[in-house]
Amino acid sequence: MATRLWLMKQEWKAVVFLHWPVKSEWLRRFVPDELEVDLYDDQAWLGVVFFQAKATRLRFLPPVPGTRSFLELNVRTYVKYGDRRGVYFFSLDASSPLAVKTASHRGFLPYRYAEISMTKKAADWRFSSRRIEAGRFPESFDMSYTPVSIPIASSPIEQWLTERYCLWTQPENRLYRVDIAHSPWALHYLKGHIDQNKMASFLPASLHRQQPMAHYSRKQRVCFYAPVKEQKEIGCGKLNLGNLKFTPKLKTPGSRLGVFQWQLFSVGLLF
Repeated sequence: MATRLWLMKQEWKAVVFLHWPVKSEWLRRFVPDELEVDLYDDQAWLGVVFFQAKATRLRFLPPVPGTRSFLELNVRTYVKYGDRRGVYFFSLDASSPLAVKTASHRGFLPYRYAEISMTKKAADWRFSSRRIEAGRFPESFDMSYTPVSIPIASSPIEQWLTERYCLWTQPENRLYRVDIAHSPWALHYLKGHIDQNKMASFLPASLHRQQPMAHYSRKQRVCFYAPVKEQKEIGCGKLNLGNLKFTPKLKTPGSRLGVFQWQLFSVGLLF
C-alpha cells in the first residue's frame, strides 16, 4: 500500500466500540459467500461503533460542504478473504444526507440517513440515533457513557477487534475491498448504560440484553484508498441488508440494559 495514493482522508473523534460475541451461523447468511466469518477462539463478533467524522476531504480538494462534520453509527462483523482480515458492514447510519447519498450510490455501501446526536456534559456523554430514511427499517440506539481517563494496553482480543485495515462490500454482485490506514488505536475502557438498542434487528432480540465489551478512543486520523475489485462476479445467495425494506409486520423489541463497565475478564467463551 506504500506505493498507492490515498483517495480520501477523515478524522474520527470520540469513537466508541461496543462488541458482543455471537454464533457464526447467525451471521453467515448475511455475509457474501466469498468472505469467511472471522473467529476469535471459535467465536464470531458483532460490533456497534459510533463516532464524529470530521475534516472529510478527497485528495487535492478541500473539505466538502455538507460532509465536513457528521455523526455515524455502524454495525459490523469481522471477516477474512484469503490472508486478509477486515470488516463487513451490515449497516451504516449517518447524519449527513450528502454523505449518505454519495457513499450509498449504486449500493456501494449500506449507508442510511438518521437523526443522530452526541452531547457531552463534564465527563459524561450521551449518544442517540434514529434511522428515518423512508423505506428502511427504523433501527435506533440510545446510550449514556463515561470514558475512563487512563488509556489501556490492549489485550490480544482488543487488538483483534479494533485493528482492522480494510473493509469489503458487495455492490451489484461484485466484491470490492477498500484499504484504510491509521495509527494503532489508543483505547480506554468506559462505563455506560444502553437505554435502547434496536440495531442488528436481524439477530435474536436476546443479544441486545447482553452486556458488551466497551471501549473508547479520543481520535483517529484515517486514509482511505481506492476500491479494489476482488472478483468479477459473485453469487447472489446472500441476503443484502443494504436493500432491506421496512415492512410494518416486522417488530423488533428494544431493550434496557443494565449499567456495565468493561474490565479484563473472559466474556464467556465482545470496526
